[in-house]
Amino acid sequence: MPDTPPLTSSAAEPMVSLRDLSVTFTGGRRPIHAVSGVSLDVQRGEVVALIGESGSGKSVTLRTLLRLHNERRTQVGGQVRVAGRDVLTMSQRELADFRGKVASMVFQEPLLALDPVYSVGAQIIEALRRHDRLSQAEAQQRALALFERVRIPSPQRRLQAYPHEMSGGMRQRAMIALALACKPQLLLADEPTTALDATVQIQILLLLRELQRELGLSVVFVTHDIGAAVEVADRIAVMYAGRIVEEGTARELIRSPRHPYTMALLQSRAHGAMTRGTRLETIGGAPPDLSALPPGCAFAERCKLATDACRIAQPPAVELAPGHRARCIHTDAAAGLSTMLSVPTLAPVCPVMLS
Repeated sequence: MPDTPPLTSSAAEPMVSLRDLSVTFTGGRRPIHAVSGVSLDVQRGEVVALIGESGSGKSVTLRTLLRLHNERRTQVGGQVRVAGRDVLTMSQRELADFRGKVASMVFQEPLLALDPVYSVGAQIIEALRRHDRLSQAEAQQRALALFERVRIPSPQRRLQAYPHEMSGGMRQRAMIALALACKPQLLLADEPTTALDATVQIQILLLLRELQRELGLSVVFVTHDIGAAVEVADRIAVMYAGRIVEEGTARELIRSPRHPYTMALLQSRAHGAMTRGTRLETIGGAPPDLSALPPGCAFAERCKLATDACRIAQPPAVELAPGHRARCIHTDAAAGLSTMLSVPTLAPVCPVMLS
């Protein structure tokens, strides 16, 4: 059954509007139901984080916004609208204009995303000439300004560098420059800090948030790290087995989690209140097989609150407060358990949200 429309904060059409999105991969022996019934809005100028374990459907949802899947082996259902345009009905020519100019992506591993046989500067210049019809000299000047804006040292020299000649953090900055080259309205960031060390992660997160505020971008940020989500996002959507199981503001979700999976993610993360010798909580079991999803709640086999009713049918999305809802029949019990277990409030390393 389709999800209820997501909670929104504006009567104007959002930058991103997903309605009952489903994505099924059909290339193997059995279809893989990677995303099932996802409805989500991202308002203009808003940062929304998608969080969850690997395989929860975060990156698949993100890539669907640009139609990056192999369409011969992928079935997409529902509605995908970006900046008022129906992405699923676009022609290939329309998609070519849409990607980069309206919506752009920062990939998890820029070494794989960037072309190894061209300098990074040449790739940015090509995008600028393709979308903005700039001359070679104008595109060169814009590329240099972009490198300066993302704080790449010695930008003139680095424009001539190939991807393998840059450090991981520098490549990610170059990837951000390329994504922003044609002034998109929507930035999609697919775990952009995963392969970086802690110090560089913080620098990239701060840079993304600074650029978002300066340019008024809408951002969808994918991460498995709930701490990173708190640092950059206005709202958080928690995904599990292809569904959004809890959605709310970053502040509300961290201070009052109401889905057992959100609580488990919080409890399994290191925090400043931990004492020496304290063991981290773990989430027992494993995520379900996406080719054979159970009829009920997919988290039931790993959930401490699960009952027989959880295994019979998909729980409905329950609105708990304005802007906060969870897909669980035990939200009241989860609230009590959260208080009893003292789920830690995360203090972000770069306090942009909860300060």
